[in-house]
Amino acid sequence: MIEVLNFSKRYGDFLAVDDLSFTIGKGEIFGFIGPNGAGKSTTIRFLATLLRPTSGEGRVNGHSVTADPMSVRRSIGFMPDDFGVYDGMKVWEFLDFFAVAYEIPRNQRRKIIAEVLELLDLSAKRDDYVSGLSKGMKQRLCLAKTLVHDPPVLILDEPASGLDPRARLEMKALLNELKQMGKTILISSHILSELADFCTSIGVIERGKLLAAGSIQEIEQQIRSHRVIKAQVMGDGRAAAEAIFRGDPHVRQIEAYDRTISAEFEGQDDDMARLLDRLINAGVRVHSFGEEPLSLEEVFMMITKGVVS
Repeated sequence: MIEVLNFSKRYGDFLAVDDLSFTIGKGEIFGFIGPNGAGKSTTIRFLATLLRPTSGEGRVNGHSVTADPMSVRRSIGFMPDDFGVYDGMKVWEFLDFFAVAYEIPRNQRRKIIAEVLELLDLSAKRDDYVSGLSKGMKQRLCLAKTLVHDPPVLILDEPASGLDPRARLEMKALLNELKQMGKTILISSHILSELADFCTSIGVIERGKLLAAGSIQEIEQQIRSHRVIKAQVMGDGRAAAEAIFRGDPHVRQIEAYDRTISAEFEGQDDDMARLLDRLINAGVRVHSFGEEPLSLEEVFMMITKGVVS
């Protein structure tokens, strides 16, 4: 659905993006992560046909970004990180303006605008002036205008930037709903907790270079030399559980605190199941047991370690 092929962008002597390549499949939610200035917005503006590459190519929904930009624009809904809204307009007029720009026939526009307003929970604001909307509502309105032509691909640059905690949660719920609708979404952010809950894959960019791309699980397997498992036990079972952990041939290092045991584990799923069986057979009351995944923040720090200096 989205392909970036050896994309580079140079501004004078400064190389902003260096030979970037990645693919986003249909229906994926791709989190494009990296610090400010890493090259995220440059790449996004290229895919949105707003920036010519120094070298390389991109394809969106089967269309060439450089050779067929108009078809790309019809295929995407683009939400930039810094957008303007027309304060003299009412909400419905703002959406109607973009519906006209996308050549949606007059007899269809009213129905489409009503549907988009309902999806974004803006129906009650239909006749309000844009100037009177809160920051969060303006973000919703900008997202709404990216949807009026029902594009299969959404490209969202820092969509939750500047929002308060409630508005961030509401934006996350909206993105999950769009995911359920089957949209292919590229979303950038430097706030990693915004992406961890709903992204199916990620790309990590630092200083213009793509350091890793794929599902979080795939990347974790690449950068982590061992698994970490955690068990929480009930009552006074920690001592017995710790002894069983220490006697397991796949356990390498143990941390025990309160009623929790955390251990580096080099076995497979079957080995984990056997360890759990031994705990239960020994009479240890197990509250929870399983592999402890890395957080997205930990993944990012492990990938970029040594790059930032």
